[in-house]
Amino acid sequence: MVGRSMPDPEEFDEFVRSCGHRLYRAACLLAGGDRESAEDLVAEALARVYLAWPRVRAGDAFGYARRVLVNLHIDWWRRTGRRHETVTDRIPDGPDRTDVGVDAARRDSVVRALGGLTRRERAVVVLRYYLDLSEQDIAAELNISVGTVKSTGARALRKLRVSPDLADSAPAVLMVSGTSGQRGGKP
Repeated sequence: MVGRSMPDPEEFDEFVRSCGHRLYRAACLLAGGDRESAEDLVAEALARVYLAWPRVRAGDAFGYARRVLVNLHIDWWRRTGRRHETVTDRIPDGPDRTDVGVDAARRDSVVRALGGLTRRERAVVVLRYYLDLSEQDIAAELNISVGTVKSTGARALRKLRVSPDLADSAPAVLMVSGTSGQRGGKP
């Protein structure tokens, strides 16, 4: 390629080491806990960031990578027939239900609850509450109006409030943490 500088592999590797785990966690949430889809999202996002690295590295590289990740996620849910299923003789791994602590129980419950949202609702919730973006920033990232961000977020939160995944996790979380489940001193 004439006139185009090649990315510095060591510099890009350092970026991946420092930000890759945050991108993966965001991708897991966007993909509703589907780790294979999350890995695919991150791999594609990092490949695109690598190609743009000479111009990206001077700015907010994580912000750019995050936008690429979200845009890829949006492209995937906009495509019809995106779901690829592979027939196999192996039973897929299920979530590990062993008692590994309150945080693991909460994380599992949240990921399952997010899986019950539409892809747009999930994207709004992850961008707002996980990546801490403003409604205006979310609207710009998803190419929708601020009003759509607000209504989608409100609809998603209503669904999460009544999600059986979150409701069912409360007793397990309380049992693991050793609290009685009483609120405000009332039995």
